[in-house]
Amino acid sequence: MTLESSHVKGPTTPPLYEETIGQALKQAAKQWPEREALVSVHQNIRWTFEELDRRATDLACGLLSLGLERGDRVGIWAPNCAEWALTQFATAKAGMILVNINPAYRVGELEYTLNKVGVKALVVAERFKTSDYPAMLAELAPEIAKSKPGALIAEKLPHLKTLILIADVPRAGYLRFRDVLGMGQPKHHVALAAVERKLESHDPINIQFTSGTTGLPKGAMLSHRNIFNNGFFVGRSIALEEGDRLCIPVPLYHCFGMVMGNLACIAHGATMVYPSEGFDPLAVLQAIEQEKCTALYGVPTMFIAILDHPEFEQFNLRSLRTGIMAGAPCPIEVMRRVIDKMHMGAVTIAYGMTETSPVSFQSSPGDPIERRVSTVGTVQPHLEVKIVDAEGKTTPVGESGELCTRGYSVMIGYWDDAEKTKEAVDKDGWMHTGDLATIDAEGYGNIVGRIKDMVIRGGENIYPREVEEYLFRHPKVAEVSVVGVPDDKYGEELCAWIKLKPGERAHEDEIKAYARNNIAHYKVPRYVRFVESFPMTVTGKIQKFLIRQAMIEDLGLSEQQTA
Repeated sequence: MTLESSHVKGPTTPPLYEETIGQALKQAAKQWPEREALVSVHQNIRWTFEELDRRATDLACGLLSLGLERGDRVGIWAPNCAEWALTQFATAKAGMILVNINPAYRVGELEYTLNKVGVKALVVAERFKTSDYPAMLAELAPEIAKSKPGALIAEKLPHLKTLILIADVPRAGYLRFRDVLGMGQPKHHVALAAVERKLESHDPINIQFTSGTTGLPKGAMLSHRNIFNNGFFVGRSIALEEGDRLCIPVPLYHCFGMVMGNLACIAHGATMVYPSEGFDPLAVLQAIEQEKCTALYGVPTMFIAILDHPEFEQFNLRSLRTGIMAGAPCPIEVMRRVIDKMHMGAVTIAYGMTETSPVSFQSSPGDPIERRVSTVGTVQPHLEVKIVDAEGKTTPVGESGELCTRGYSVMIGYWDDAEKTKEAVDKDGWMHTGDLATIDAEGYGNIVGRIKDMVIRGGENIYPREVEEYLFRHPKVAEVSVVGVPDDKYGEELCAWIKLKPGERAHEDEIKAYARNNIAHYKVPRYVRFVESFPMTVTGKIQKFLIRQAMIEDLGLSEQQTA
């Protein structure tokens, strides 16, 4: 079929899954009881589907025993680990809403997130890289040390009552994760069964924070139906099947890990393999060989790090067959090396956003390599997409405009923000992505730019306005503008132009140190320039594209050719 306008609908088969995630896990446990469901290499943990389902049920009952109820928000602030997956499935079973918290968050971001959605219980790791999570929580809530576990009263965190620590050693004010697993009594199992009978697939089950162009992050509310179906169709697009072993080095707090990874495996009887807490190319290589992984996920920078690792040639990767590269534009040469050197002949490209659960476009293993390296594939089943011009009219084939998506995957809305939801999702149900794209005559999509000034650094979406908000709080800063500039390793890096207050002096290291104490490491500008003025329009708006051009010239950078 040859298209004439940039409006295309995906297939309507197979049908959408209308059960809850808890029901899906229970079905997987019945269908593949003895098959490995989860392998956490760095924790030396191996659970079958039957064990995963039983442990998730135990945790759900433990959460109920703490007084948590259906609809309560339960946060998780931890790197990739088995406990993360257990919390994901336990909250789904109990009808609680899982709140994903970025392990890189600093104190200011954590406070905002917990209070914005009213997190009542928080599952937290002891540490990750340089982050000491209990120390950061103590900075926000010194009351923790003298509080009874499960009965926290904290001035700055009024909603938070329960802290659950993923650790063996007890800590004042915290419950241990493993103890909560054993707290459920027979009455809580009865209560859980009653809750499960009332749950529906359209219920909200997850809140993921996505940065906004006009201030602080927004919490995208997603349902069982949103994310389980997306996981199913993403897995189907890479021909994931029973017995496959999927290496998941991408973070679980992203849709990439918890939806495209965990839920795709549950849907298709594949094994989730976590090579390490955070991305480590050597750990990925070891896990692939040791666990005989058949599929691998990653953003382009991860694949580059794996391919360029000095010990790459020592590992046998011939078990690999398929996988996904997503999260940032894929350099064409990297795609070719992945297919050739890593034996991933069926690797695909995927495109989406948190608000669409996430994937709306994906290539397939059957697509010619040329299509897989130059487009983001075709629209997923049960979804429709269109490209619209500035007036909202659908463009002819091949003409660029804003990409809009409609269908089962579109979020319920932003938590407690009807105005922002209305701006993003129109009255006809179309999610306006803010991305500039084209659709060709055969229905293949191509992302050609961004209406918003979002920067994608190593797969992390960064909105300059959020970084500007933090930098503006520095006592010496009068004005600030943040842009993205090209980078060979991460795709893009942040650059901040700063105008200081009269009479002030500052060094770029001072600004970077201030940023590190307030925002996640990947949002800290790599480049800082102090300026007397900004390029402005006649109406007084900063012309960011001129700042970007000036920095590219000043730093001797060049735009990278990407798919």
